[in-house]
Amino acid sequence: MTKQRTLRALACVLAMALPAGSRAQTPWSPERAVEVIVSVSAGGNQDQTARLIQSVWQERLAVPSVVVNKSGGGGVIANNYLNQHARDPHYLMLIVPTMLTNRITGAGANNFSDYTPIAMLFNEYVFVSVRADSPLKTGRDLIQRLRAAPETASVAIATAVGNHIHMGIALPMKAAGVDIKRMTIVPYRSSGESVVALLGGHVEVVASTFSTLAPFVAAGRLRILGVSAPQRMSGPLAAVPTWKEQGAGAVFDSWRGVVGAKGLGEAQVKYWEKALEAVSQSTEWGKNAERNFRVNHFMNGQDAYRYWETQYRELEEALTELGLAKGLK
Repeated sequence: MTKQRTLRALACVLAMALPAGSRAQTPWSPERAVEVIVSVSAGGNQDQTARLIQSVWQERLAVPSVVVNKSGGGGVIANNYLNQHARDPHYLMLIVPTMLTNRITGAGANNFSDYTPIAMLFNEYVFVSVRADSPLKTGRDLIQRLRAAPETASVAIATAVGNHIHMGIALPMKAAGVDIKRMTIVPYRSSGESVVALLGGHVEVVASTFSTLAPFVAAGRLRILGVSAPQRMSGPLAAVPTWKEQGAGAVFDSWRGVVGAKGLGEAQVKYWEKALEAVSQSTEWGKNAERNFRVNHFMNGQDAYRYWETQYRELEEALTELGLAKGLK
């Protein structure tokens, strides 16, 4: 055996003797087409986000990516589909706070902890609005009224009691001392329908993300009372006060995140974290966030997991107070 071959053999023996955690990670990259799973039909907000990711990736991934719509069952069908591909890094899924609320209320069996956390993408906040001719002029007016008689102001939301839009008004009101269990919450099939109901005088207040409200606010038909953001937003929304400014010390955001199938390896997670971070830094992504009044908020998998854990506890407390929690963990 030559000296060179002897050294190579010795190196192999030493490498095998090292603990698994101390060996250098072997780089990984996808070997075939990647599926980005969404739990809504084509055209919905999640679907639009997934297709933007796909568009940015067209020139950045060595393999094609495809958006797969698995709508129905409040996310159950999409969750079950991803569950069929454990340990396969070629399947990713977008998640939203509905996954957390479904788990807490018993509407769904899966939670973010059942998957491999990959990334947080962005936040968007919930705005509470009234018609321009409403006697409620400020968020403090609404708080004062709901403290005295929670059931007297009907609040439109989309699409279900206990979801993230509902929490966008319930959590600030809870922090302000309102008995949120007594509030009159009216669910509609979409945010568009809930705003139409407000304009038609069928309800007095609406909670929604801003994209649905924008044309009516610009036309002077709606007035925003407060937003669930941690601080005032920029641009045309800079004049909108936060709930914290108005005596309701609560912050709540809707968000988009990405998880992988259960059991992915460290190298596979790192690859997707970097790929999604690159998306978040792209010009296309930044323009889309600005156009839809979203806050670009990339986090890696570990940080996103901790963020979701914190929000889960907050939501569980509120939904327990509302009598909607089923005691699931």
